[in-house]
Amino acid sequence: MNIETTKQSPATCKADWLILLTISDETPGGTVAEVDAAIGGRLATLRERGEFRAEKNETLSLYQVDGIAAANLLLVGVGSSDGLNLRTFRQALQCGLRTCCQRKDQLVAVAFDNAVTDSLPASVVAQTFAESATIAATDADIYRRKPARHELTAATLCMVTDSPVDSALQRGTVIGTRCSMVKQLVNRTANDLTPEAFATFAATEAANSGVEVEVLHQDRLEEERMGALLAVAQGSALPPRLVRLTWNGADSGTEYAIVGKGVTFDSGGYSIKPSDSMVSMKADMAGAATALGAVLAAAELKLPIRLNVYLGLVENMISGSAYRLGDVITARNGTTIEIHNTDAEGRLVMADALAYAVDNGAEKLIDMATLTGACVVALGEEITGVFAGCESLQADLVAAAEQVGEYFWPMPMHDHFAPLLKSKVADCRNVGPRWGGAVTAAKFLQQFTEGADWVHLDIAGPSWADSANGWQDAGGTADPLRSIVAWLDNAAASS
Repeated sequence: MNIETTKQSPATCKADWLILLTISDETPGGTVAEVDAAIGGRLATLRERGEFRAEKNETLSLYQVDGIAAANLLLVGVGSSDGLNLRTFRQALQCGLRTCCQRKDQLVAVAFDNAVTDSLPASVVAQTFAESATIAATDADIYRRKPARHELTAATLCMVTDSPVDSALQRGTVIGTRCSMVKQLVNRTANDLTPEAFATFAATEAANSGVEVEVLHQDRLEEERMGALLAVAQGSALPPRLVRLTWNGADSGTEYAIVGKGVTFDSGGYSIKPSDSMVSMKADMAGAATALGAVLAAAELKLPIRLNVYLGLVENMISGSAYRLGDVITARNGTTIEIHNTDAEGRLVMADALAYAVDNGAEKLIDMATLTGACVVALGEEITGVFAGCESLQADLVAAAEQVGEYFWPMPMHDHFAPLLKSKVADCRNVGPRWGGAVTAAKFLQQFTEGADWVHLDIAGPSWADSANGWQDAGGTADPLRSIVAWLDNAAASS
């Protein structure tokens, strides 16, 4: 797909669709007024009649419109100018682009109200445009013979600016491509994306992006004493993998590391999930998918940073060889763990992967995991819970999320949560009591991060959408990949 900008008037831009983003609370000016004049004041008439109010993510398609070079006009509301920010702009943009993707071979031009350029820098607008155009056709229908959406042939942004935006377009294309990859990985089924298949995919993508890769198989995992990860995997007929991906974008400097939870299917084990809760558990590897996307984007953007990413890939299944409640297992760092719930498996996989990252020199360490339903109960479906072993690292991550329009929220990590994991027969147990479950899960992970500045991100809510809306389909969302790339970019710039 060709993605570009033009200073040409949108009224004279040849395309199948001209997407026009406009605000709701005042008479449109600038570009929108120019297009409205070209079509004989039709937009003003629609607003006067209440047929298009430009409310947030409202769309109206006008076909075969006279007065403009584009064949069709798609009106998209961004809501009030007071509420206009990067997140609302991105959602409105994706609503428009996704609508146009319903037909094949579409040429699209995009223009918007002056309020957008008054609120957002030109580089941010251009990057978001490229991201959204790249993602627009990605849906959860990857197994259908006839997809609901198709990649655009070309997308042109009509924007008059003296600022160079070519690098922003390139950056947006890279991030959009990796967001699309993450969404597609999360949407793949467990019989398709097994631990081995995930590892193979990661190795292929790494090779294409200049990222070093090492895949640890069963024998190597045993040699590395990853007893917690192996305990989860032992109930499945499919062998586990741990993938280490390395981007050496700098000769020296801080060693950054990301650990991603990659449970490709989670039955809950003997603490079996109800059917309604189990059907979406193909998505329990969203942390690993996001971590993979981050290292590939870092390499493709050539960020001057040293980064290692670790993907713990297993299935949590039920069989005669599955781990049981009451078992005591030994993690890589020697910690013994009494199993009180086999559905609290992600933290066991992460424990060994975190310890392995620390042993390999991680200094600034984050992990991403669809770890607890408790975090979704606390924060809802769109907010990532942030659990800090290092407050300065937490501040950097929260700032990066604000920068790209994703939601992060710091959660408590007080010392009184740790004793809730005490066991009578081992060093700890893998779950605490019902209350504060997201926090006790984070306190469990903290035991395996000694020596590194560490933050845990619980992405159980934002990484998956149960229902579709105008700007995205149900399924994988790729949140919070944009935040992680921004964090890495900021870290590279400050080093």
